[in-house]
Amino acid sequence: MNPSASSSRLGLAPPSPDIRDLLAPGGVLRAGINLSNFLLVTDRTPEGDPVGVSPDMARAFADYLGVGLALVPYSSPGLIADAAGSDEWDIALIGAEPQRAEFISFAPAYCEIEATYLVPDGSPFSSVDEVDAAGVRIAVTRRTAYGLWLERNISRAMLVQFESGKETLAAFVGEKLDALAGLRPGLLGDAAGIPGSRVLPGGYTAVRQAIGTPRAKHAALETISHFVEAAKRSGLVEELIDRRGVQGRLTVAPAA
Repeated sequence: MNPSASSSRLGLAPPSPDIRDLLAPGGVLRAGINLSNFLLVTDRTPEGDPVGVSPDMARAFADYLGVGLALVPYSSPGLIADAAGSDEWDIALIGAEPQRAEFISFAPAYCEIEATYLVPDGSPFSSVDEVDAAGVRIAVTRRTAYGLWLERNISRAMLVQFESGKETLAAFVGEKLDALAGLRPGLLGDAAGIPGSRVLPGGYTAVRQAIGTPRAKHAALETISHFVEAAKRSGLVEELIDRRGVQGRLTVAPAA
């Protein structure tokens, strides 16, 4: 998509040259991509580049700016956040959380994913609110958006944190922990392999997937925000979700 066609579809005026130079000073926009979110990165190209809704959003924004795109993959969102001050990326597509907002300026979310709990066979819990109780041990992957939310909001239960989703799942089963925190679509898949387990109805939060930029480039936030709102309003985000086959698991975020 050329920049004029992109601006026309979104109903936006072209970006200013100053903002274009701020975000892509070499004519190439570097986009940090979280490889660990299987709903937002669903495949790889033959060359190994990530494919999915978040790379698609990055490409649409680069088209709107009228610049090239370089995807910068990271194995976890925490590593993307760590690199916010290192000039490794110009925008990043990760969950917007207050801890990350200390270093990253976030536009409004473009899509959301419900976070909830998986509980083992025989668990007494019937709702997410019951899980935050004294003596309860919750398995969670460290520095995920939903894990950061739990760190801020859990007051009675104990969070038992692990470095990767695979390690977290193994500990939940092997150590007989009381609940496994995660994104509903992933937990439904995990439940299929754990006899008697079930995913609780409802959620404790919705992880808001957003486009952020380093604080040093905060002046570009208004342009990014206008793009995101236009992408939701025009149907572009819904189209990308449908194209990647994750409808019903990703939802378009409400207008800001």
